[in-house]
Amino acid sequence: MSSTLILVLSGLVIGALFGAVVQRTNFCSMGAISDAVALGDTKRLRAWLLAIAVAIIGTYALLLSGVVAVDQSFYLAPRVAWAAMLLGGLLFGFGMVLAGGCASRTVVRVGAGSLKSFIVFIVMGLVGYMTARGLLYYVRTSVEVAGTDLSKVGLPSQGLPSVAAGLFGLGAETAIGVVAGLLAAAVIVWCVSDRAFRGSARDLAAGLALGALVTAGWAATGWLAADEFEPVPPASLTLIGPAGETLQYLMTFTGAKISFGVSVVLGMLAGSFAAAVASRTFRIEMFADRGDMLRHMGGAALMGFGGVMAAGCTVGQGLTGVATLGIGSLLAFGGIVAGAILSVKLLMWRMERAALDRGI
Repeated sequence: MSSTLILVLSGLVIGALFGAVVQRTNFCSMGAISDAVALGDTKRLRAWLLAIAVAIIGTYALLLSGVVAVDQSFYLAPRVAWAAMLLGGLLFGFGMVLAGGCASRTVVRVGAGSLKSFIVFIVMGLVGYMTARGLLYYVRTSVEVAGTDLSKVGLPSQGLPSVAAGLFGLGAETAIGVVAGLLAAAVIVWCVSDRAFRGSARDLAAGLALGALVTAGWAATGWLAADEFEPVPPASLTLIGPAGETLQYLMTFTGAKISFGVSVVLGMLAGSFAAAVASRTFRIEMFADRGDMLRHMGGAALMGFGGVMAAGCTVGQGLTGVATLGIGSLLAFGGIVAGAILSVKLLMWRMERAALDRGI
């Protein structure tokens, strides 16, 4: 079996499992932030952070065992494009609230019958591709110019363990054990410290499963499908770039080459569709009105542009990237959370004003 076929099949299986898990557990990064800010309910937020902790453990276990050269991924390159990470994250986070869900939730809703999520997916993918390679390319690269090259101060990587090793003279394995191990442990302890979260089998399952699937993505690209004659840096789950690539693949099928990212997106659609049909939750969903449509499309455009600028979405940076503990990924993650909080608070303020205007 060729490495390309293994890569595609792995992507389809991992994507299908990811889509099914998100569909059945109602996992959504945007929903996690919205629940915490508007309702004080942190169960989905803890599920997201548990997934990150599991992914950190899995990612660095693969690195320490020598199975996958995670340190060769672009997430850990010594140059930190901090301006793009922060700004892109803010725009993506703000946009995903307007669009009614994060990138993963959007793809899953398409599989479950949402036509408005289908429009969001198309706009997000189109604008993302324009930002990566098209009309908005120079806008993105002009922001990416602002960055810091850590190699100039003797640091080979932007990963926190590598930075700690350079600053404190620790061995690589010791630094990973101390930094990655302690951070993952602290996050897990915080997650399970909440009784409501401990009692929610659905949210516990989401966190454990999604973190494991990020690890599986690294193993698929960096080990199962590794080709010594055509070596490529390992990668794992991400959706913004692959959303645009999926649209291109569908339009140029006869002359296109499928990638791991595209196969993950197609797998997610199939997995969420199967889960929705099996649970009898498949529903055709439309926009409520013109304002609803414009708000979703505007949010989708911000997600596409911001996600590519930040080099990932709540999956690409908020799970896979953060699992590497790269400084850029942590900045993007912080930007996404901050942008989403700002957007949620703005929507809450508008709802309160509207209620006052109606005399409620």
